[in-house]
Amino acid sequence: MGMDPLGARSQFVDIQTLPTWQQQLDNDGEEKRLVRSHSMLSQSFPSPFPYRPDINRKIILFVGDIALLNCTAVVNTSNESLNDKNPTSDSIHQLAGPELRDELLKLKGCRTGEAKLTKGFNLAARFIIHTVGPKYKAKYRTAAESSLYSCYRNIMQLAAEQSMASVGFCVVTTIKRGYPPEDATHIALRTVRRFLENHGNSIETVVFAVSDTEESVFKKLLPLYYPRSEGEEKACLPLIPADIGNSEGEPVVPERRIRITEKPGSIEDECEEDSLELDLGQVGTHAFARMEGDVDKQRKLILQGQMSEAAMQKQHQRNYGRWLCRARAEDLSDIAALKALYQTGVDICGRTVMVVVGRNIPVTLIDLEKALLYFIHVMDHITVKEYVMVYFHTLTGEHNHLDTDFLKKLYDIVDVKYKKNLMAFYFVHPTFRLKVSTWFFTTFSVSGMKEKVRYLDNLQQLFTCIKPEQLDIPPFVLEYDARMPKDGP
Repeated sequence: MGMDPLGARSQFVDIQTLPTWQQQLDNDGEEKRLVRSHSMLSQSFPSPFPYRPDINRKIILFVGDIALLNCTAVVNTSNESLNDKNPTSDSIHQLAGPELRDELLKLKGCRTGEAKLTKGFNLAARFIIHTVGPKYKAKYRTAAESSLYSCYRNIMQLAAEQSMASVGFCVVTTIKRGYPPEDATHIALRTVRRFLENHGNSIETVVFAVSDTEESVFKKLLPLYYPRSEGEEKACLPLIPADIGNSEGEPVVPERRIRITEKPGSIEDECEEDSLELDLGQVGTHAFARMEGDVDKQRKLILQGQMSEAAMQKQHQRNYGRWLCRARAEDLSDIAALKALYQTGVDICGRTVMVVVGRNIPVTLIDLEKALLYFIHVMDHITVKEYVMVYFHTLTGEHNHLDTDFLKKLYDIVDVKYKKNLMAFYFVHPTFRLKVSTWFFTTFSVSGMKEKVRYLDNLQQLFTCIKPEQLDIPPFVLEYDARMPKDGP
C-alpha cells in the first residue's frame, strides 16, 4: 500500500467504517432537544417522509474529501465543458491522474442536469459520475430547481442501472453558480430519499460528502427527510417545506407559471429589484405602509379617471409578486411550527381543504407581517385551483383574534385567484360574538363573499361536506365537540 507514488492509497476512506445516519442519532443529542421543543405539537397528520431505519442505514454524512471515498462511484460537479475549476473537481483530477482529462475531452461536454460516466482511474472509486448543476437566478428559480433535481435523479438512475452498490455525492451546486445552499440541500435530500424509496433496493450506501461549512446545513435538514425515530419525525414535521415535489421529489410547476402577462416575466423582474431594496434593511412595518399608500394612491387615481382598471390590476399583481418573493426568501419555520394554517385532504367535490386553527394563532406574540408572508407562501399554489377553508374557532381566546386591519390588509394584498377560487368558508364552533363581530362585516362586505360563508355548530355538519378521514383535526377540537350538548334525535 505505502508504495503508491502519490501516497494516496493510504489516505483512502473505507466507507464501511463510517457511521450511518441512523447510528449518528445517539452521538447527536440534537434529536432530544427537537422532540422536547415540539412535543406539544403532537399531530395526527402523517409525515410525507416517515421514519425508515432501513433507508437511514444507507445514508452516510461524511465531512472530508470525496476523492478519497472507496464508493463504487463518486460524483464530480463541473461545467458544461467538463473542465471547471472547483475544489471538488481539482481534488478528483489530482488523485485520478491525467487520463481522466483525456477521457473527458472525448465526452464532448455535458448539459445542465445531465450525468455522464467515466472510469475512476487512480481513485479508490471505480467510476466517476460527472454532472453540471444549474446557474441560479431568482427569476428562473423553477427552472433551476428542475435542473438540480435532474442532476441528483440522473446520478441515482445511473447508479441503479449500473448496479452500483454505493455512490458518493459531493454538493452539486458550486459557489460560482450561486444556488442558495439551503434550497439546494432540500432538493438533494428529498430527491435521493424518494429514489431510495421507489427504485433504490440495489443501492446499499449513499454518502453525502461535505465540507466543514456545508456540514451544518446538512445536519439541520437531514432529520426532515430522514428522521431517525418516531419522535424526530414528529418534531420535524412542521419544518418540512410546503413544497415537496411529486412522488419522485421532482418540483411540480404550478399552473400559475404558465400565465402570460403582457410583458412576460414582469412580476419576477419586480422581484429582483425589490429584494435589493428590502436588503437595505428597510424591512419592518414599512412594507405595509408602502402598500397602503400605493392602494390609496391608486384609488384616488381611479376616481379621477387617470388609471385604468387594467393598469390597477397589473399594479396589484406586481405588488402581490413582491410579497410572494419575500415570502419565499424568508425563514418562516417558526410560524409553520404553530400549525395554525395547513393543508389537509379534499372535500366531497375533490377540492383542496385548508385549515385554520384559531387557537394556535398567538396574535400578541407573532410578527403579523411574517404571518402574512407565511399565509401567502402556503396559499399561493393552493389557490390556483378551487379550494375551501375550514376555520376552527373552537376555544379561541381574546389573544387569538386577528384584528380587523390585519384581515383587511391580507384581503387587499392577495391575488385575485384567492377570491375567485375560494368556494366555501366553514366556521366551525362559532361563538355568537364571532357571528356578529365587526371583522366579519368589514372583511366580508366584499362582494360575493357572504354567500360562501357557512357557520357549523358541530363537526357532524362539517362531515357532510368533507369526509372525516380527509381532515386533520386538532385533538382539542375533537374533545370539545364530543363534550358539546347534541341537539335532539
